[in-house]
Amino acid sequence: MNSSTDPNDHHCIQISNNATINNINSTSNGKTEDVTGEIDVSLKQSRLVSVDVFRGLSVALMVFVDHVGGIQPAINHSPWNGVTLADFVMPFFLFIVGVALSFAYKRLKCRVDATKKAVLQALKLFIFGIVLQGGYFHGINNLTYGVDIQQIRLMGTLQRIAIAYLLTAVCEIWLKREGVVKLGRTMLKKYKFQWIFVLVLIVTYTSLLYGLRVANWKYQMPSESSSFSSNITSVNCGVRGDTGPACNAVGMIDRKFFGIQHLYKRPTYARAKECSINSPGNGPLPSNAPSWCQAPFDPEGVLSSVMAVVTCMIGLHFGHIVLHFKDHKDRIISWTTPAAGLVVMGFVLDFCGMHINKSLYSLSYTCVTVGAAGILFVGIYVMVDVFGFRKPTWIFEWMGKHALVIYILAACNVLPILLQGFYWKEPENNFLRLIGIGQS
Repeated sequence: MNSSTDPNDHHCIQISNNATINNINSTSNGKTEDVTGEIDVSLKQSRLVSVDVFRGLSVALMVFVDHVGGIQPAINHSPWNGVTLADFVMPFFLFIVGVALSFAYKRLKCRVDATKKAVLQALKLFIFGIVLQGGYFHGINNLTYGVDIQQIRLMGTLQRIAIAYLLTAVCEIWLKREGVVKLGRTMLKKYKFQWIFVLVLIVTYTSLLYGLRVANWKYQMPSESSSFSSNITSVNCGVRGDTGPACNAVGMIDRKFFGIQHLYKRPTYARAKECSINSPGNGPLPSNAPSWCQAPFDPEGVLSSVMAVVTCMIGLHFGHIVLHFKDHKDRIISWTTPAAGLVVMGFVLDFCGMHINKSLYSLSYTCVTVGAAGILFVGIYVMVDVFGFRKPTWIFEWMGKHALVIYILAACNVLPILLQGFYWKEPENNFLRLIGIGQS
């Protein structure tokens, strides 16, 4: 007998037709979509409209900061410590992935099959990420494509989402207890193993960030092309617990794990005051620039992705509140209180020296950004799901339902690259040049 229907298989949970777990409100066509827009017909209730709107707003914000951030550095990613508008994009995506996962795995016929589906979904996202952000597409100023696998970037936005998606999905599939939630205390009991997992992640991240000793290291200075020249530059560290650009444990782990040639070659700290005379914009190196200014550093690396998973897990908790509380007031209070508390905690940690830092994905950054995501989600929920004002947000709702496609076409510059491929007589005579984008 197939394992997914075998009643003797304790991993395969049989759900009766009348089984209820404080059902969420149905708001559309009775189907549930996963984070990439694929419909799961095995679930017969829809997620909230606010989930689509929030995701669509996140996509719009990503496209906006990607294209305007270069013109207005104030909204671009912070060169190092601090937070800007662009620094909220990734946590917003991770947060809403967590919310959606609580709906996608609300009822499970077979945990093994659900795990296989989650692994496959994460693998697809990871491969998409490598192709789109690994260097295969050279940009809108170059009609060539392809990448030397010795230099390909292995991590990126979609890869981080894939990791957070997989670990959060596995937690939701395997680390929740049976039973009906009536009070907040019983909900904590139901999901206590998930919160233990979150605590382990936070302790692990903090211990490694402040406990590992970072030794001196070397790198090859980048040349005009994407390859590396033979100019070897040394960076002196020999410290423990440093959170600056040069000697932090996040970068050291990535250099050891991936190899420095596979890291992001245009890090945000290249726009810091030490590295750019036009800081926070791009610019020439100052005469006394430190040796690390042109070193690769991946903002979506291994250790920093640990806290990204925490962001996704907090989003999962917000989704649990939808599942277990039917009253709007109960939901809003249960969301607003922890969200506001997280923002306050984040700024307190920053004041105490644990700086808000997107590249390191610090604990203070996690608290501030996921708290802000929770507050924004509450506002959207009140607007579209409580009062029903959907017309002002219909464009974001549409974008949220097609988030992956829009991300690939717009945020990853695939659409501009495709348009540039059609030209008149000379490659420079293309549509992008006509509207003022591309080579000058």
